[in-house]
Amino acid sequence: MKALTHGRFRGLDGHAARFDLAAGPDAPALASLRVAILEADIGRVTLERPEGARLDRGWAIAPNRVEPPFEGRPRASEEGFAIPPATLAETDGSVTLAAGGLRAEIRLAPFGIAWYRDGETVPFLRDRPTQAYYLSRRTGALAHSMERHEGERHYGLGDKAGPLDRTGRRFAIDAVDPCGYDAELSDPLYKMLPFFIVDGARGAHGVFYDNLALASVDLGCTLDNYHDLFRSYRAEDGDLDYYVLAGPTVPDVSRRFSWLTGGQAFPPRWTLGFAMTTMTIADAPDADRRITAFIEDCRRHGIRCDSFHFGSGYTSIGHRRYVFNWNRDKFPDPAGTMARLKAAGMVPVTNIKPCLLDDHPRLDEARAKGILVRDGETGAPAVAQFWDGLGFHVDFTNPAGRAWWADGIRTALLDYGVTAVWSDNNEFEIWDEDAEVEGDGRPYRQALARPAQALLMHKLAYETQAAHDPDRRPYTITRAGGAGIARYGQTWSGDNETAWKTLRFNLTQGLNMSLSGLHNIGHDVGGFHGPSPGPELFCRFVEFCALWPRMVMNSWKASGIVNTPWMHPEVLPQVKAAMDLRHALVPYLYTQMWRAAAADVPVVRPLFWDFPADPAARDVEDAFMFGPDVLVAPVLEEGATTRHVTLPAHPGGWVDWHDGTRHPGGRTVEVPAPLGRLPVFLRAGAILPIDETGGLTALVVPGHDGTATGSLYLDDGDTARWRETGRLITLTLGADGTVTAAGEGDLPALSTRIRGGA
Repeated sequence: MKALTHGRFRGLDGHAARFDLAAGPDAPALASLRVAILEADIGRVTLERPEGARLDRGWAIAPNRVEPPFEGRPRASEEGFAIPPATLAETDGSVTLAAGGLRAEIRLAPFGIAWYRDGETVPFLRDRPTQAYYLSRRTGALAHSMERHEGERHYGLGDKAGPLDRTGRRFAIDAVDPCGYDAELSDPLYKMLPFFIVDGARGAHGVFYDNLALASVDLGCTLDNYHDLFRSYRAEDGDLDYYVLAGPTVPDVSRRFSWLTGGQAFPPRWTLGFAMTTMTIADAPDADRRITAFIEDCRRHGIRCDSFHFGSGYTSIGHRRYVFNWNRDKFPDPAGTMARLKAAGMVPVTNIKPCLLDDHPRLDEARAKGILVRDGETGAPAVAQFWDGLGFHVDFTNPAGRAWWADGIRTALLDYGVTAVWSDNNEFEIWDEDAEVEGDGRPYRQALARPAQALLMHKLAYETQAAHDPDRRPYTITRAGGAGIARYGQTWSGDNETAWKTLRFNLTQGLNMSLSGLHNIGHDVGGFHGPSPGPELFCRFVEFCALWPRMVMNSWKASGIVNTPWMHPEVLPQVKAAMDLRHALVPYLYTQMWRAAAADVPVVRPLFWDFPADPAARDVEDAFMFGPDVLVAPVLEEGATTRHVTLPAHPGGWVDWHDGTRHPGGRTVEVPAPLGRLPVFLRAGAILPIDETGGLTALVVPGHDGTATGSLYLDDGDTARWRETGRLITLTLGADGTVTAAGEGDLPALSTRIRGGA
């Protein structure tokens, strides 16, 4: 690659400053660079080769909920941004662009950009002073390096494994199917999301690279004596098009990134209950009978299960899986099976996979329609390795492919009574360098945008369900994708391993997913892969997963033993206690999910999100906030019966959910944590709406001054018109000890329970 070290200012292009970049003072220009300020706290830098963009569109950017079409948002588009008026100043050797509360100082030689917030004299972000920009003339490769400082912390990058602070790691921006991954060390996993947050003495800022090609992000792993400390982004192809989010706090950056990429879909209320799935049931030759037995087992053991997610075995012929094919030996009457589940209170969800095996019953039809990702050299479908053999992927950039897929969802699933679909195994591991997609009439190489296929598959599932039942909110799940998938539904941390280590690192993995704009998330309860969990580990898994937005028990074990709530009778009461805790908190969780959808606030977040003034909160990686009022400290160590918990400094302290004990904030306490007692603490001064015996209760935790407030979001739990019909109810503890509810429309009947005394 060539280092682009010298810039020549070309002038103001509308509200943006434009430069030519070259490898030396007298060298010819190799690229043009555009610097723009799109909001008071968002900047954008776009590098373009002489021949133009490698890919002239994207799917991640959706500011102000401006939804990109299937064919993609033009890379040059600035729709949805409230662009502030810009001013430009030139001095000898530099150009300063300012707008709103942001300014960029661009040095011409060596070329580099420094970003400042309004009134600040020290940049919060600066390009590496030595060779910050690289571009290959022979391939599509590119690189960008930034200055790094001691003590800075790094968060984000989606579902990456490891500790909360990413500093010192290098991550592949790639996606595979890493079944049974190591939650501390495995890389890559399922999502390609090159967004990170930097937090340090200069405040917090974020950087997002809008590029869907294979890449890597280095957050201090590389040390080079010829450069001071730096972090870098390198891509094998695509365009250097990055957004700078000015912060200055981590919540500011995280919320703004969610806003930039379209926000979070608001899920139906029923999705917040407990759900069950396993490959083993749908794979079994007597699968329908096993589902009936599962329904009966839930009734017999007193387990409330709100949805049943079908593993892909319902599509099998022999031991291979064929999307949209019902195995009628296993399921003689699919509509009857769906009706039976619904009668038991379990909403049916089905797994779908985008790869058609080479003997799929409808492969000839798909070939004839030309709806498969193709080999650009031969025109034949591009071959990919899949679970059960070789196959070919449906191309979701092809309108005919989308129509075929949507028809399959409708006629093979929704028309039988299926309510929702789960897009799985959609990492699009097509490694043929000649693979090409239709691109809605403008073909491009598949390698330029693999995760776009998963996003479009997810979007199509959402829109197909919405069209099938326009009055109801869709529920869709995807395993893979990149920035922007949250605006269509849910995702999760994938096929985790059954191990104690998984609990600890799924926790930090999930927190980084939340900080990356993925707010409807969770983990496979009990562990998907590996050995069957023993009673203790299983119970701790249930406790750990009980207070994440998604709680799905999902497993595939070589032993054939399925993770079920009753798999270990000796801990069934404790498992039920954790599940009952979740169901009690559903009104509170539903309110937080509404807040995520309406205001880009994650439900699950690190302690420092809510308590930035407490330095101890920054170092906590074994607990999390569940909304603003609930601190969750799951037991992560084998054999532990107590738990040390760092409680952030807060007036009035914290109240133990289980026994009402009030603990001062700003210290570490040891609390009992036998099996079945998930350590949960309530913030003093909060009112939580909870569900007790089918009715709403205001759970009041009086503050240090005797006051308390809370909120409750209400609608019918399913309406697509939630923005118009939903109501936010404000709850206030009065001086007389009663709770008043204020809001529009009829107010709910509430009982009151005080927790923790005055």
